[in-house]
Amino acid sequence: MKAFSFSLALAALALCSCGEKSGSPNPGTPQPQGSTGKKLTVGFSQIGAESAWRSAETDSIRSEAEKRGVDLKFSDAQQKQENQIKALRTFVANGVDAIILAPVVETGWEPVLREIKQANIPVVLVDRGVKVSDESLYSTLIASDFVEEGRRAGEWLAKKLEGKGNIVELEGTIGAAPAIDRKKGFHEVIDKNPGMKILRSQSGDFTRAKGKEVMEAFLKAEGKNINAVYAHNDDMALGAIQAIDEAGMKPGTDIVVISIDGVKAAFEAMVAGKLNCTVECNPLLGPAAFDAIEAIRAGKAVEKKTIAKDEVFDQSTAKDVIGSRKY
Repeated sequence: MKAFSFSLALAALALCSCGEKSGSPNPGTPQPQGSTGKKLTVGFSQIGAESAWRSAETDSIRSEAEKRGVDLKFSDAQQKQENQIKALRTFVANGVDAIILAPVVETGWEPVLREIKQANIPVVLVDRGVKVSDESLYSTLIASDFVEEGRRAGEWLAKKLEGKGNIVELEGTIGAAPAIDRKKGFHEVIDKNPGMKILRSQSGDFTRAKGKEVMEAFLKAEGKNINAVYAHNDDMALGAIQAIDEAGMKPGTDIVVISIDGVKAAFEAMVAGKLNCTVECNPLLGPAAFDAIEAIRAGKAVEKKTIAKDEVFDQSTAKDVIGSRKY
């Protein structure tokens, strides 16, 4: 379903006309050319490698660049916005043909994006959006609906707990779009269930180590009052599972564990009975990102936002699909 929806979106991209910036390559050519006839050069500013999901996204973009003969200039920001801004300015100075940006947080991008626009370089945002006063500062956003992911997690948990229970929440990086939106969507659902209460919420920074650390603190403070843990990504959930195990409790049984991303390690944890549910968020955005770049450079319009449909998987379906997971 996910791949199919992406295919439809990309087909629509290719069919659109009347655009923003002309260019020489034809979509799909293995050796796209830059404006001077040289190989197409694309700068990719990645947040870091804080999770299996993030690494899968990086691999997808790198492998797609190699497949298409693109010279990819990669920068790992190590989860720091200042490093991303520096990398973006370096891309501009080096005269790249396009930029792919996975922004660590939503705000603070307008000055550097204005510099990029003045240089006439298209920007494709992947997996996270930005808040700017002028949306023409970027060409398109390719991402999942994080609010809907949060809603789906909340709906699944409300059904599992029959509308009653105490929850602790492992939030993502403060200020990051998925952390903000996954919290919003989840709370929308939980607030409609008066028998469900969120005892504590704290950032685990999307990492397994931090998720474990915060869960240990939750367990120390609340102990057996906790009926469920909601993690904004699988890596934090896996860290929480380790903390629950070490506390002498059974994750997935004594404490229900639900998360978002759908990485293979999450499916392994579901098969083992330790993770109850994960909401999918596909990181394989390389083909969509480069299709967008080629469309923009060919003078075609692209959708401002392309949203993928995500599925919900739990222990009842994990065994059937784990073999097909690519990340």
